[in-house]
Amino acid sequence: MTTEYILAGFGGQGVLFAGKFLAAIGLKQDKQVSWLPSYGPEMRGGTANCSVIISDQVVGSPVVVNPEVVLALSLPALDKFESKIKPGGTVYIDSSLVARKVERKDVTAVYMPATQLASDNGVPKLANVIIMGKMLAAYDEKLIKAALVEAVGEKHKAMIEQNLKAFAIGKNY
Repeated sequence: MTTEYILAGFGGQGVLFAGKFLAAIGLKQDKQVSWLPSYGPEMRGGTANCSVIISDQVVGSPVVVNPEVVLALSLPALDKFESKIKPGGTVYIDSSLVARKVERKDVTAVYMPATQLASDNGVPKLANVIIMGKMLAAYDEKLIKAALVEAVGEKHKAMIEQNLKAFAIGKNY
């Protein structure tokens, strides 16, 4: 089984971190994983996206053209990637920042006010992890914690508990 993801938004929203976190989940499950970041030269405030592939088989190319799952943290991200989602796929949208609705009828749209939830719960920079909590709610808590520890890294280990709190907010939303 192979699942292809595109996570997209503005630089500074933690899109690349979310992709690393997702890739770490795949690695912790002994899957084949590809993580391919893409961002504009201005990074913070510019566009950013990453492609993640998690597979039982060797990943031949890191390029994702038609993902099963899209995470859109900005209107330009939704505009760019909505048409590329495979029929039957899912798009997760931060409805705090994206007012428009998904136009396609052959995909599932999940709207979550992630930025507002982050602000309301004292984790203003973790809207990305909150919406990942919704997207990855079915995963085992031990797996999530292990992947977050890996994605956060030693340098920022003080942020692990806040990330776990943010994930739980999204999961329970």
